Amino acid sequence: MEEEKKEKRRPGVLPAVLGVLLLAAASAWGGGRLYYENHFLPGTRVDGIDVSGLTVEELEAKIRDYLLCIVERKSDGLTLEEDIQGKEIGLGYTSAEPLREFLKDQKKWMWFLPQEEEYRTKGLISWDQKELEAKVDGLTGFREDFAEMPADAYISEYDPETGFVIVPESQGNELDRQKTLEVIREAVAALMDRVDLAAMGCYETPCVTSENEELLQTLEKLRAYEDLEIIYTFGENIETLDGETVSGWLHADGMEAALDESQVEAFVVMLRKRYDTIFRPRTFMTSYGKEITIEGGDYGWWMNYPQEIAELTEMIRRCESGERTPVYHQTADRYGKPDYGDTYVEINLTAQHLFLYRDGNLLLESDLVSGSSIRGDDTPPGVYSITYKQRNATLTNEDYRTPVSYWMPFNRNIGLHDAGWRRSFGGDIYKTNGSHGCVNLPPSAAKEIYENVRKGTPVICYELPGTEQTVLTK
Repeated sequence: MEEEKKEKRRPGVLPAVLGVLLLAAASAWGGGRLYYENHFLPGTRVDGIDVSGLTVEELEAKIRDYLLCIVERKSDGLTLEEDIQGKEIGLGYTSAEPLREFLKDQKKWMWFLPQEEEYRTKGLISWDQKELEAKVDGLTGFREDFAEMPADAYISEYDPETGFVIVPESQGNELDRQKTLEVIREAVAALMDRVDLAAMGCYETPCVTSENEELLQTLEKLRAYEDLEIIYTFGENIETLDGETVSGWLHADGMEAALDESQVEAFVVMLRKRYDTIFRPRTFMTSYGKEITIEGGDYGWWMNYPQEIAELTEMIRRCESGERTPVYHQTADRYGKPDYGDTYVEINLTAQHLFLYRDGNLLLESDLVSGSSIRGDDTPPGVYSITYKQRNATLTNEDYRTPVSYWMPFNRNIGLHDAGWRRSFGGDIYKTNGSHGCVNLPPSAAKEIYENVRKGTPVICYELPGTEQTVLTK
C-alpha cells in the first residue's frame, strides 16, 4: 500500500521543480534586464572603447584615463614611444545624454547574449586644445638636440677608387608640426590607443632621392669624364690631362656637372711656366767659341694663356679627348734648348760683326755699324726675331727720313737694313757715328740676309768683351 502511495506522489514533484527553476530564471533575467538599464551590454563598444558592463559615469571616468601611445622616429631609424593621457588634456564628453540614448537602444531583454554592438559619437569628445598643443610641442621629436633635418641624395666628390657615386638621402627625423598636430588630434578624436608618426607621414622628407632621374643623368655626365684624355706635345715632352685629373676638378652643383675653372687656369699656368721661354735668359755658344748667357729680348714661346684657358675649358666641357696645341701670342723655332734653333742672325755688338746661319751652316759674315753710344742710342743686347721684312721702305723719325732697300725690323723700330751711304763698317765707328739703334749693313750683305730670313727668324745680339775690332771693312 505504501509503495502505491509513493507512486501516486511522484508526478507532482517535477512540476514543482520546474516551477522553481522557471521562477529563478525569470528572476535572474529580470535582474539582468534591470542591471542593463544603466549598464552597457557585454560586447558593446563606444568610440572603439570596450564598455561592457560600464555605466555612463564609469565610461566618462575611463575616458579621462585614456592613453595615446605616440611612436616617434630617432635619427638612426629606431623608435621611441611617448604617451598623452586624457586627463592631461582635459579629455571628456561634452554631454552624457547621447551615451544614455545608447543605453536605451540596447536590446536589454537579450542581455545574456553577446551583442557586439558598436556606437560612435559625433563631435561629442572634447579636450583642451591649448593643453593638447602643449603636449605635442613637448614631444621629444620637437627638441632641437634630437631632431635631424632630412638630407637630399647627392653625388660625391670624385674618388680615384670609386669614381663618382650617389650618396643616398637621409630621412632624418624632423617633424612637420602642423601635420603632427593634425594626426594626433585625429587620433585623440577617434580615441585611438596608438599612432605611428612615421606611418602617418608626419616627418619632413628629402626633396631629392637616389632614384631622382636628373641626379642619375648628372652622374652619367660626370662619369663620362673619367675616360677623357687631352694630350699636349712640347717637343720630346708630353703633358697628358687625363680623366682622373679632370674628374677631380668636377663636382655636382645641384643637378649640373660643374667644372672648377680655377683648376683649368692652374694647369695652363703650369704649362706656361714650364714651356714658355720668352723673357728668359739663354745660354748661347758664340761663333767665337765662347758660351755666354744672354738676357733681354722678346724671342721665345709665349702662350696666350687667357685664350688657352678659355679654349681648354670649352674642350673639357664638351668632354672632348684629343691632341691639343696651345694658343700662342708668339712661337719659337722649336721646343727644348736651344729654342732659337740653328737658323739665326748672330750679332756681336762688341766686335761690330754679324753672322748668318742657316740649318747650322754659316752663310754670311759681315761687319756692321750699330747704335750710337755717344748719343745713347746703343743697340740693346737680347734675343729677338724678325718682325717682318719689307723692300724699299722709308725709315722716318723727327730728325731724319731715310729710304732703304732691305728693311728687317726685329726690336720695335730697330732693325737690319742696308746703309749704302756709309763707306766703312765695323771697328768703333758706332761709338761716335753710330745709327739711331738699327744695325747698318753693306747693301750686298743686307740683300743676302733679306733673301735668307723670314718672319720669326731669331736675331741674337750680345756683347763679348775681348773681341773688339780695329780693322774696318769697306
